[in-house]
Amino acid sequence: MEETHTMSEPTAPAAPPSPATPPTPPVPLTALLAREDLGLRQVAGPTDRHTAIHWAHTSEMADPYPYLLGGELLLTAGVHIPATAGSGSYFDDYVSRIVAAGGTALGFGLAPVHDTVPRALAAACDAHGLPLLEVPPQTTFSGVARAVWQLMAQARLAELRRVSEAQQSLAAAASRPDPVPSVLRQLAQRLGGHAVLYGPDGAEVAGVTGGAGAGAGRETARDVRAALARLAEVVRPAAGAPTSGIPTPGTPTTGTPAPRALGTGAPTSATDTLGSSHLAVYALGAGEGFVLGVAAGRREPGDHTIASVAAVLLSLLTGEHRSGAGAARSWALVRLLLGAEPAAVAPLLGEGRWVVVRGRPEDQSPDAVAASALGAALGSPLVDLARDVVRVLVPGGREPVPQPGWTLGVSTAVEPDEWATADAQAARALARARATRAPLVRHAARPALADLVPRSDAEAHAHALLAPLAGQAALAETLRAWLSLHGSWDRTAVALGVHRNTVRQRIARCAALLVADLDDPDVRMELWFALRQR
Repeated sequence: MEETHTMSEPTAPAAPPSPATPPTPPVPLTALLAREDLGLRQVAGPTDRHTAIHWAHTSEMADPYPYLLGGELLLTAGVHIPATAGSGSYFDDYVSRIVAAGGTALGFGLAPVHDTVPRALAAACDAHGLPLLEVPPQTTFSGVARAVWQLMAQARLAELRRVSEAQQSLAAAASRPDPVPSVLRQLAQRLGGHAVLYGPDGAEVAGVTGGAGAGAGRETARDVRAALARLAEVVRPAAGAPTSGIPTPGTPTTGTPAPRALGTGAPTSATDTLGSSHLAVYALGAGEGFVLGVAAGRREPGDHTIASVAAVLLSLLTGEHRSGAGAARSWALVRLLLGAEPAAVAPLLGEGRWVVVRGRPEDQSPDAVAASALGAALGSPLVDLARDVVRVLVPGGREPVPQPGWTLGVSTAVEPDEWATADAQAARALARARATRAPLVRHAARPALADLVPRSDAEAHAHALLAPLAGQAALAETLRAWLSLHGSWDRTAVALGVHRNTVRQRIARCAALLVADLDDPDVRMELWFALRQR
């Protein structure tokens, strides 16, 4: 047993500050009891596995209340216990003061003063619900404190790893074709509860339940959702009112949310509780009115950081960022609509050559948010959403790379007056990517036969050769896809989204109309050349 001292501790103020706990994750009391090198044994008090220790403190004061902050494992050798303590209220008063100060547990050292734990002390701990640990003679108080800090360091490392993994998974979710539901799904799974996105009108845009943590007590999931919706109004900016921006880690509004101060806008985040559920909301963007709400059955130290990362990602996905570049894009669009040539408006978008990227999600039709997310991933805000494909105009200096969940076709880099040609290249590259199940296919940029023939002559030849297919776009497109895929019925069917028998019927019809043997490689080459000129 370490040496103990009976000298007086410094006089403390009469009213200590409100108990506070450090940001380091606490240590479960069960983890400390499981350390075989310490030999600790619980001899009284409740055996709640959720009991947590925030630090260890040694004191031999008869009234330790002024020197405790809350959350401590208080260690004592009983030097302060008078000889007559067993016949009075000494132990009851002593334990009640520890509990009042927020102490988590009491460790009583055997030797050099006491050989056993006083029965009256054990009875008092049982009465006040304070866990009482027996510290064997070979275990020093400094050894117990060191074990607490070791366990806290391990918990801190595990928490940092959890936050880092959550950040990576949230970032990956934001690049999916359905970024908003994916981010909410990841957030709900990481926190083990609910994640909800509310629109500017307060309606629920999307919501995900990732575990049974929220609403696991007497409150139901419906109660939790309703409480979250009410809490979201606290951070939603009033019409025309400014907000303080995107929430940043470490600056939540804790406890019951404070009302809005006149002229200062709404807070960016707020927290509350409903029964055993912990609620938190985060305002997104700079005044758009979107709010992220999360609810979970527990509140871990890193949860706010994880939720804040999700809030920032959702802000980027939902916000309408109108900048000088955005205005220039609007001017370029208006000028194109009013008849300006692409080369005339290109300087408003940026100098240099351009690449057209066509993309299709693997499992669903794209929406506006997915289209914007793909543009952001490719580094360009110039996005067009069609029925089942997204087109992105990317500066030639950026190299498009495969994106999770997308199939992409990429054109060669062209001047603005060749944007239409690049779009056709990207369409053919996308069809080939889907047929070959490749995540990305680039249009070949090497010189072709067309470069050796004057454009006017090539177009005239193509018009004459393909005249029997005029007005039958489905046949011409099927023939083009079939030729590009070396006559594969299955891959052509995949590229066109039709049945393989439909492909066979269309190719047979083309052969009949063109009066051509499509098994002849010379005929195929000539037809392919003509189709490329259309």
